[in-house]
Amino acid sequence: MNLTAIGAAIAAFTGIGAGIGIGLATSKAADAVARQPEADGKIMKILLLGCALAEATAIYGLLIGILIIFFLK
Repeated sequence: MNLTAIGAAIAAFTGIGAGIGIGLATSKAADAVARQPEADGKIMKILLLGCALAEATAIYGLLIGILIIFFLK
């Protein structure tokens, strides 16, 4: 069994966590804007920052998966 492929697959699973996190954040932001429409500017700033950080973790996981595949032999 090739452990390199298993390690790369596990590293790529960070995309699942990021997708769930971004989805939850977006739903909470939509609820917050529905409750307080006058605060939508502040809510959107926080939402975009949180989504960027969550997406960065997914990109790091993808990068680690690629590094595992191509540089660990």
